[in-house]
Amino acid sequence: MISLTQIKLLLPEFRAYSRSICRTQDEAEDLVQDAIERALRTDTCPSKLKQLRPWMFKVIRNLNIDELRKKRVRREYIQAQERLYYNEVSHGDVARDTLLRIKFEKLPSDAREVLFLVDIMGIKYNETAKIIDVPVGTVMSRVSRARRALLKLVDDSEDIQTRKRKS
Repeated sequence: MISLTQIKLLLPEFRAYSRSICRTQDEAEDLVQDAIERALRTDTCPSKLKQLRPWMFKVIRNLNIDELRKKRVRREYIQAQERLYYNEVSHGDVARDTLLRIKFEKLPSDAREVLFLVDIMGIKYNETAKIIDVPVGTVMSRVSRARRALLKLVDDSEDIQTRKRKS
C-alpha cells in the first residue's frame, strides 16, 4: 500500500511531469490529485518507491489521455451540433437540441446509458463500470461504439439535408 511519505517524496516529480503534459497549471494539479486518489483506492499499487514512481507516471499519463479523449469527443459533439443547427434551424425545421435528443434516443439503451454517464455527466470509466456493474474494458468499448453510432446518425442527417437542398 502507498504511504503518505512516499507521496510527499514523489509529489514534486508528479507535478513536474503532469505540468509537462498539460496545457495549464490547474489541469496539471487536477491530474496529480486524480492519480493520487486512484493510487490510494487501488490494491494493486506498488509499495516500493522504486516501482511506485514509474507506476504513478503511467497513471498520470493514462488519466491525461482519458481527459484529452473526453475533450475531443465533446468538441466533436459541439461541432456536430453546430452543423445540425446550421442545417436544420436555418431551414426552419427542428431546433438543434430537439434534433440531437431525437438522434440520441435512436441509440440502443446501453449506448445511451454509457454516453450519458461518461460524456454528458463526465463520470470516469472506472466509476461508470461500478455503476453499471461491468468491467472497465466493456465500458470503454461501449462508449467507443456509442460515439461512432451517434456520429453516424448525425452525419446521415446532414447527408439527407444536403440532398433536400439540392433537389
